[in-house]
Amino acid sequence: MRELSYSQAGVDLDRAEQMKHRIGELAQSTFTPAVLHGIGHFGGMYAAPGERNPYVLVSSIDSVGTKVVIASLLGRHRGIGIDLVHHCIDDILACGARPMFFLDYFATAELEPAVLQELIEGIVEACSNASCALVGGETAQLPGIYRKDVYDLAGCIVGVVHRDRVIDGSAIRPGDTLIGLPSSGLHTNGFTLVRAALGLDGDPEESRRRLSMVPPWSQRSLGDLLLEPHRSYLPLVEPLLDSGVLRGLVHVTGGGLAGNLARIVPDGLQAVVEAGSWPVPPIFRTIQQQGDIAADEMFRVFNMGIGYVVIVGRADARAVLEQLGEGWIIGTVNCAPDHPPRAVVRPE
Repeated sequence: MRELSYSQAGVDLDRAEQMKHRIGELAQSTFTPAVLHGIGHFGGMYAAPGERNPYVLVSSIDSVGTKVVIASLLGRHRGIGIDLVHHCIDDILACGARPMFFLDYFATAELEPAVLQELIEGIVEACSNASCALVGGETAQLPGIYRKDVYDLAGCIVGVVHRDRVIDGSAIRPGDTLIGLPSSGLHTNGFTLVRAALGLDGDPEESRRRLSMVPPWSQRSLGDLLLEPHRSYLPLVEPLLDSGVLRGLVHVTGGGLAGNLARIVPDGLQAVVEAGSWPVPPIFRTIQQQGDIAADEMFRVFNMGIGYVVIVGRADARAVLEQLGEGWIIGTVNCAPDHPPRAVVRPE
């Protein structure tokens, strides 16, 4: 059997990265002096209005991807709303920002009020827990674009951080420690590959049967495991935001550990993640085995059980790990060899 890849499943990460680079070049032509960081970080940073205003507005926009296909098969949508808000919160948190307000965009071929109600209930629950106001949104019916019983959900968040507390990776130094925080599952990435690997793209009834199966290593169904909501790291990380010990924060989304670490590691340095320094949840092994997916492709697409990375100085690592109360030391930051990738995952 030929190994399955994300590209074969329909998502070309290399091409997407090339396009993002081009988009960044085009977007830069619109920048004003108030734009404080280029395209590619976890949030857009814009100086708050006012000559002496010390705050920075941080924004992010994202969707939950094709996880909605699993939710539609099982008729369970509330968690998707939670996914959306938590993903966006975790993005701006990586810049040191706390959330202020949120907007959503829902598009479908034919409006099902019960589905939209569930989604909004999930969004409201997640926003309320984060003291984030849901200030608006858009509902679009687009039958010429979407097929029946499928929808798309995206969201935009705006948060704020004091200029002196912005976290953008510029403080990272050789010898710094990478602390990995556990994910709650797959979060919101890689579901196109998941569906291909687990045979969930065929007959809906057969897909539901497969999703109802309970893996031998779990007491929960495969559907339950796949729909576990994306975790918000705000309650865990917020107490550290004003401590001065954080040198970098990384939300592990599409692109995996290495791809997301590379977004903030400065030139001349390399983040080295040691695979095997944390227990990979069994759901990832099941996906890998059933899809015959190469190990490096798994680490490129999925979080592999690490949803967030906290980067601190070596001397602070143990104290920060103790304060967090969970997680593992998963690697270090080194001086880079000539022309290296900014982040790598070293095999077990």
